Amino acid sequence: MDKLIITCAPVGAETMKSDNPNHPYGPEEIAIAAIEAVKAGASIIHLHVREDDGTPSQSPTLFAEAIRHILDEVDCIIQISTGGAVTATEDDRLLPVRELIPPPEMASLTMGTCNFGNSVFWNSPALIERFIGEFKKRGIKPGLECFEAGHVSNALRYARRGLLDGPQHFEFVLGVPGAMTGAGENLMHMVRMLPENAQHTWSVAGVGAAELPLAAIAIALGGHVRVGFEDNIYFRKGELALSNAQLVERVARLGRELDRPVATAIEAREMLKMAPRNHGTLASTSPQQV
Repeated sequence: MDKLIITCAPVGAETMKSDNPNHPYGPEEIAIAAIEAVKAGASIIHLHVREDDGTPSQSPTLFAEAIRHILDEVDCIIQISTGGAVTATEDDRLLPVRELIPPPEMASLTMGTCNFGNSVFWNSPALIERFIGEFKKRGIKPGLECFEAGHVSNALRYARRGLLDGPQHFEFVLGVPGAMTGAGENLMHMVRMLPENAQHTWSVAGVGAAELPLAAIAIALGGHVRVGFEDNIYFRKGELALSNAQLVERVARLGRELDRPVATAIEAREMLKMAPRNHGTLASTSPQQV
């Protein structure tokens, strides 16, 4: 089987330091957590940003600062979040896609609407098509986030229509309250929905207690794995994780035991059919002056 691509999501939009004191805030803390995760075996950083007080943000300036710190230290694929917080507007979610120069290599693209805790994560067909168009303009590789089986069907329909080109990277996010649970059979069902011989790749992010068992299943099936404080702040039941790197190290260790050594960023780009990193420009990422 292919080498294992580990994605780390060091911070999301909900969890706070009051939940885990090791949680990073602000672009510098988030960058330090990301760098540690890459050194532990991650080749993709799924990036949200926060203000220094922990407030979720889609600020291109904060994204640029975090990305600059990360890429000055390590090589990895930066996948910015276009989900943001569930309260973010459509335009807010697109800000870093439009204003970062150069554009990020990758960004998340959620393939449908779902309940999200006590809120609704709204992704209408018009919004999805708008986001696809913005990604194409800037040559950004989408990571197709699927919280429900129907989201996989949506993505495949966009591919049949020619809106999504070539092999895609599916990201199954399971265990969000209100969406598909983190049961192993749900992951198996979503994997079986992918057409054979299409060269699509996939990873799974298990939320909370689902993180480790779904990671083990994905590794055994030849898929890839996402971990990090966005999804889970515990190392084991009742024991808070010390860092994002600790969660990455565990999956890397499990991968080695199952003959799936971790992929470097260079190898991950090849596996995901992405262009090589342009070292001369990505390390100097900045927001567009508008």
